[in-house]
Amino acid sequence: MSKNPLTMIMETNKFNGTNYDEWLSNLRIVLYFENQGYVLDKPLPTTLPEGSSLEEQVMFGKWLEDNRKVDSIILASMTNDIQKHYNKLDGVPSIICSE
Repeated sequence: MSKNPLTMIMETNKFNGTNYDEWLSNLRIVLYFENQGYVLDKPLPTTLPEGSSLEEQVMFGKWLEDNRKVDSIILASMTNDIQKHYNKLDGVPSIICSE
């Protein structure tokens, strides 16, 4: 995530267990600015079909990379106590859907 005034939202408004809706709204703002918001809205592709085109392979790789980055952004935007709980979950969908 690039360092800009918009990303400061996540640093100053960490998820603390009582502010989920506000935190998720701020998270969406930041991720859409970073062109990674689709990771919250679309399911993670599990596999790449055999015979996939180079373009499909590149997009699949980008999705996996963006998912990893978003997972890190989400965890970094939580208080330490909350982070310990969510760190055990498996990726973005598990974190967002568990609320």
